[in-house]
Amino acid sequence: METKTIKITEDGGRLDKLTAEALTGVTRSYAKKLINARNVTVNGAPAKPNRILKAGDEITVSFPEPAPLEIVPEDIPLDIVYEDDSMLIVNKPQGMVVHPAPGNFSGTLVNALMFHCEDSLSGINGEKRPGILHRIDKDTSGLLMVAKNNSAHQKLADQIKIHSLTRAYKALVHGNIKQDSGRIDAPIGRHPINRKKMTITDQNSREAVTNYRVLERFGSYTLVECVLETGRTHQIRVHMSHNGHPIVGDKTYGVKKEEFNLKGQLLHAYKLGFVHPDTDEYMEFTAPLPDYFEKVLEILRKTNE
Repeated sequence: METKTIKITEDGGRLDKLTAEALTGVTRSYAKKLINARNVTVNGAPAKPNRILKAGDEITVSFPEPAPLEIVPEDIPLDIVYEDDSMLIVNKPQGMVVHPAPGNFSGTLVNALMFHCEDSLSGINGEKRPGILHRIDKDTSGLLMVAKNNSAHQKLADQIKIHSLTRAYKALVHGNIKQDSGRIDAPIGRHPINRKKMTITDQNSREAVTNYRVLERFGSYTLVECVLETGRTHQIRVHMSHNGHPIVGDKTYGVKKEEFNLKGQLLHAYKLGFVHPDTDEYMEFTAPLPDYFEKVLEILRKTNE
């Protein structure tokens, strides 16, 4: 069983809050579950989640062994843009999670791929992420590459590593972007308090660069193309919000009140280009905007006639 020790340097703060803040990827609710299950001790003794800690206290967290996860193939329709013996390109819909994780063990892209491809998926990323080379958020739609064997996986992953892929998105953002194009170069790391969010920071961060250009203006909204130089978690969403133009429908980094009653952000990975792992030929694919995205644009065009 893995354990981690946290030493408290200042008085004040609840046990569940400080435990979550000190552990990467651990939410406060999960920290509370660990505490209630007696997997967290303070100075060697169990404690309650609301215990107020003092300087010098020592928290010990014991992580239980994860239960074996069996991924079940599911007959879920896929929008396959391209497929051959080594790889396929999928147009992922908004609302679909890419791979199984706590809270999403079924209905994911991986469940669908396992049914469609059967045993023909690369195993480099392990049994939870077979064939998966890169991800897009649950509520982002668009193109993803999937590898069917380890050789293709490695060659495509190398292109991702050196940022040689063409990855372009279309996004509707709040506000009127006056300049026709721009470049956002701002490092992204985990948010120090809300571990589910990312933020612009120089602490424990990685380089992140997004290039954008205006495609259409609608007064209070702007349609932009965003081209990635890097591929960090939530990169476009964080960068556009940091730039003062959050993506419409983004419940995490956007505005609180939206006028279009959306289920997620209007962000679509519409273009994907790469060198094929077998032929060394450059290939490029595009996917049209989803209907819900187009409907919002139609409303804005009529309003701004």
